[in-house]
Amino acid sequence: MPPVKRVLRTGVLGTATTLAGLLALAGCGAGEETSASPKPARTATAVRLPPLHAGFDYQIGGAYPPAADVRVVSRDRSSSPARGLYNICYVNAFQAQPEERGQWPADLLLRDADGKVVVDKDWNEALLDIRTPDKRRRVAERVGRWFDDCADKGFDAVEPDNYDSYTRSRNLLTSDDATAFITLLARRAHARHLAIGQKNTAELAGLRSRTGLDFAVAEECGEYDECGTYAKAFHDRVVVIEYTDGGLRKARAAFGGRLSIVRRDVKVSTPGSADYVRRTR
Repeated sequence: MPPVKRVLRTGVLGTATTLAGLLALAGCGAGEETSASPKPARTATAVRLPPLHAGFDYQIGGAYPPAADVRVVSRDRSSSPARGLYNICYVNAFQAQPEERGQWPADLLLRDADGKVVVDKDWNEALLDIRTPDKRRRVAERVGRWFDDCADKGFDAVEPDNYDSYTRSRNLLTSDDATAFITLLARRAHARHLAIGQKNTAELAGLRSRTGLDFAVAEECGEYDECGTYAKAFHDRVVVIEYTDGGLRKARAAFGGRLSIVRRDVKVSTPGSADYVRRTR
């Protein structure tokens, strides 16, 4: 089984924006996944990828000053980037966090045959309905606004979480729905000169050339023996979060000289908390 996301998340809901002009940017012809014009890119520079085998910290549970060895940090979209580092912006892109569910249009929440919202019970998050081109476009409009905020704050990349939601959808969503949606998100990210990472979902890593994803953010790939899948697909451009000492040992033993690996506590807490753990060895 693929790893289960176990971290606590923060964040606030963005509002809708448009995404058009992306097919032209991607070099595609007219088709169902078009979107409205993005905001102007913050710079004219190309997408900058995260450095290979760099010190990494996963701070999506709360921002704090990174340790001296850190060159790459991931933070929630409600936070600001860390000065002088490579910054990844965490966005919950495929599910609605509990406090935000009421802010989504009712028809964009995935519903079963009885009209009940399908919920990821581990996190009490409603799955978003990305089954049709129109719904994918509308969901992407909202997520695209969050990407805009990340870019405007100065982040270098985005980390859209819950790519694997289709595996929790009671067979209402498919991997094709997920890849079609994340392809829209990749175009939108690149329009703002943001790199975009694949979050978990090792079974779809081999599709990265189709989806346009640039690197991987892998939780517990050491624990689940999946680091090699991401390393192969993304040419070692992988940041790894392990939540156990055993997972850290396994990841380091096999990939310690190649990937960016950190051990964090499950709550991804901040220093001073009784739960706080950050280790690289």
